[in-house]
Amino acid sequence: MRSVPTWFFATAALFGLAGMVWGIQMSASHDHTLSPAHGHLNLLGFVMSAVFGTYYALTPTAAASPLARIHFALVVATVLVLTPGIVFAIRDNWPVLAQAGSLLAIATMALFAVTVLRHGVGTAPAGAHAAARVEPAK
Repeated sequence: MRSVPTWFFATAALFGLAGMVWGIQMSASHDHTLSPAHGHLNLLGFVMSAVFGTYYALTPTAAASPLARIHFALVVATVLVLTPGIVFAIRDNWPVLAQAGSLLAIATMALFAVTVLRHGVGTAPAGAHAAARVEPAK
């Protein structure tokens, strides 16, 4: 299986690409009604996934944690529920999925906060050799 940072970055790229295509479609049709959903796809799908991927790449102990895979699944679920949920809220005045997606987004960020508080930033993985760490130049 690929690493957690790779999964986050690959997902960020896919969500970012989808957001760009959607933006071009809105521009071509001159219909920007769904721009809030498009914005959330870009922000949560691309930006948030890329930030989390960066964190896990810099913090191998966190990436090795079972919570990292749960975090990834929660991020994907958030985007896949919230984005269409906003579409349903705008088009059909049915906000249930958007509300559920918002709760998932809060859970996603709360899990990230727990992960950062538990692992810090940039800590070496358990059992790493001191020689493998980069020492600052003197």
